[in-house]
Amino acid sequence: MLSFVRYALPAVVFVAGLVIMSLGSNADLEGGAGIVSAGAAVFFVNWLYRIGVTGDREREAEEEAREFLDRHGYWPDEAPPAG
Repeated sequence: MLSFVRYALPAVVFVAGLVIMSLGSNADLEGGAGIVSAGAAVFFVNWLYRIGVTGDREREAEEEAREFLDRHGYWPDEAPPAG
């Protein structure tokens, strides 16, 4: 379902706009352009959301690494100090 919302839905809307634009009149051209724009907007809103979620994951990983450093005295990707 998520792949449909991310990729198929914007593609269907975009193609529908192109089909309407191909009908020929000025009204069809303008209406189709609006629908094409709506399809592009759906795609880019999904893209921006994924970028935002990626940032949250990176912040969570950083916080976990800092907690590990506080508990153990070294970063998780480093070897423990000798001694």
